[in-house]
Amino acid sequence: MVCWRRAAVVWLCCCLCLLWLGAQAAAGQARPWERGGGAAGSALLGNRRFEGLQKHLGTVSALSRRYWRLLACRLWQEECDGSEEEEEEGDEEEGVVAIEEEEGKGKTDLGKQGWHMPMVSEILSSWYCSFGKCCVTGDCRVTNNITGLEQDLNRRLHGQHLAKDVVLKAVQGFLETPQPEKALALSFHGWSGTGKNFVARIIAEHLYQDGLKSECVKVFISLFHFPHPKYVDLYKAQLAKQISETVQLCHQSLFIFDEVEKLHDGLLDAIKPYMDHYDSVDTVDYRRSIFLFLSNTGGNIINEVALDFWRSGHAREEITLEYLERYLRTELLDSTDEGSAHNSLLEENLIDFLVPFLPLEFRHVKLCARDAFLARGLQVTEEALDEVAGMMVFVPKEEKLFSAQGCKSVSQRINYFLP
Repeated sequence: MVCWRRAAVVWLCCCLCLLWLGAQAAAGQARPWERGGGAAGSALLGNRRFEGLQKHLGTVSALSRRYWRLLACRLWQEECDGSEEEEEEGDEEEGVVAIEEEEGKGKTDLGKQGWHMPMVSEILSSWYCSFGKCCVTGDCRVTNNITGLEQDLNRRLHGQHLAKDVVLKAVQGFLETPQPEKALALSFHGWSGTGKNFVARIIAEHLYQDGLKSECVKVFISLFHFPHPKYVDLYKAQLAKQISETVQLCHQSLFIFDEVEKLHDGLLDAIKPYMDHYDSVDTVDYRRSIFLFLSNTGGNIINEVALDFWRSGHAREEITLEYLERYLRTELLDSTDEGSAHNSLLEENLIDFLVPFLPLEFRHVKLCARDAFLARGLQVTEEALDEVAGMMVFVPKEEKLFSAQGCKSVSQRINYFLP
């Protein structure tokens, strides 16, 4: 461990030296407009470039001094006592930003924290962000692209006007709240293939630079990650550790629980404290986290409401969230079926929004097929779309209105049309 720390210090020192040498070399070179022989336009461009370089080097220098003090404080506890408020002020024309540092009020025993990855990640992330425009959120891994989220939901999600509206408003409102009272918890309900996982992926793609692969995003599949009931206590400890470490590592975290109806109730008890109205749990603040729960439960009552609207001659787009949520909430709370333990989250008011996913009709399956054809660069024809949609099974038996699989197997069906 000591060798590793020394290596890290040496590496950081080398980086700082290279930056300093680069700055000296740049400063020692003749400015482009002083060399003579160039046109006025070239001189002006060189002047701007040189000023931009000066500004960037000034920023890097200030950040480097800041993180060297932080590193020294963490490793050797130098200059850690008392209140630290230092400002590095430079000429505004050179773009040297003012840095104000507060490493804690009063004496803090930072030695107990040691050298840990979240601290290293914060340093590198902030230093990297000084080079670009990725730091609006304060974390380069977090993008929070609400405009892109809205566009993708409108363009790629078919037949789900309720889900589009609820998800967009809930996520946007949460992200725009400076200090949320609790973590955001959304519960997705509907038949398989209606778009629950699809929407979860779209959310991850537009909130995080690396989407589902981001270190700030964790996906848990009940029967895959927690298959054996006899190991529930072990799973609880592992789950709590993963959630805690992710929140400490990331300014904003996303946790997705798929097939939550198959999750053991003991694991749900382990999750609840992180979703409740607590300022912190074990000194960690979880209120900037997002929890998505994906479940097939409630799908039948959602389909019944949609079918009743169709039979009465009304368009599915006339179904309102208030109307459907009444039936869905009652169905979930009254359910005594095996696998309904996750409804305790609803009973304890830990779920902020129920998000119903309606069953998909023939026209929606065709739109899914169109997207699949285009994604593979294949030619799209109405005949091909009709044929793909016709391969699906539709229910109920009399009306044959809703796709039993949703759009889940559409991408595999178009393999039939490959040349």
